[in-house]
Amino acid sequence: MVSLVSAAQAEELRLLTWGGYAPDEVVEMFEKETGIDVEVTLSNNEDMISKLRATGGGGFDLAQPSQDRIAGAQLEYGIYKPIDLGKIDNDKFIPSMLDATKSNTTVDGEVYGVPHVWGTSGLIVDTSKAAAVKDYTDLCAPEVAGKVSYRLKRPTLIGFAYAMGMDPFAAYGDEAKYQEILDAVEAKLIECKANVKTYWEGGDALLNLVRSGEVVAAMAWDTGGWKLNNDNADITFVAPKSGALGWIDTFALPRKTKNEDAAYKWINFVMQPEIAAKITASAGNFTASKGADEFADDKLKAQFQGSFPPADLDNIKWYPTVPAGLEVLEGKTLDRVKAAQSN
Repeated sequence: MVSLVSAAQAEELRLLTWGGYAPDEVVEMFEKETGIDVEVTLSNNEDMISKLRATGGGGFDLAQPSQDRIAGAQLEYGIYKPIDLGKIDNDKFIPSMLDATKSNTTVDGEVYGVPHVWGTSGLIVDTSKAAAVKDYTDLCAPEVAGKVSYRLKRPTLIGFAYAMGMDPFAAYGDEAKYQEILDAVEAKLIECKANVKTYWEGGDALLNLVRSGEVVAAMAWDTGGWKLNNDNADITFVAPKSGALGWIDTFALPRKTKNEDAAYKWINFVMQPEIAAKITASAGNFTASKGADEFADDKLKAQFQGSFPPADLDNIKWYPTVPAGLEVLEGKTLDRVKAAQSN
């Protein structure tokens, strides 16, 4: 009797994920094809770590933390187990994204995550009024004075650093070097203050500023640019010359997964381009499935391919794990920028 119960339990996949990443249609297709029931629990990064930490990595068979939230949690709490790359259809992944995620989730020589859903921040540009804006620092050009917007948040510091020819991620392990980069960016952002219409906080407020023409160029997310493009063909998302900044939500195995085989089956199933396109339609973001954009809605496919030619896709700067202490330095820099008088 016990063995029958165990067998029944083995045919269930307990998935800890984000809203939109496991739409009903995809779950039903997987269940029909494999006979494995899927139990979906919606979560976010902090909640995932909390749930897995409380159980020592138990309670779920597959989790989807962001790639920069894996190595630190693994070192501190030991809540994940290594990915067996031999059980994954590696050729279904966009190579640059797979390589970046493997690198950013490696702990003691073992890989703990592979990429799934991703997105970027870069530039939203009204090309009829600000066609010269091609990189973050172009937001400081006199031609767009008083008509730009960005957030006083860490992505702005990172983006401006890259556009100024520096590599902030390479300096993550050297606090003094990172402070030098922050000091240079701080001076640039203070110099640029006169150009800024407003430092946006809510995404909807920014989109309305762009729609009204009050803002003609901004630093924001790709999906926001494409949303605006639906209504105005002149406005779209532009991948900056120095590289869009990318986040990736991954697939990771909790340490006490009870159905590892089902987890690998789910990964390989949803990375099929046709299936991945259904997840894009649900979540609003693209996945790391190679060729999935060909199966996306025609409008979204055109927007994606227009914003991300292959070279720009491979030039995305993926967020690595943030070392302890750096966010404090960044916070102080942002506070000084906010308090400074514009030039």
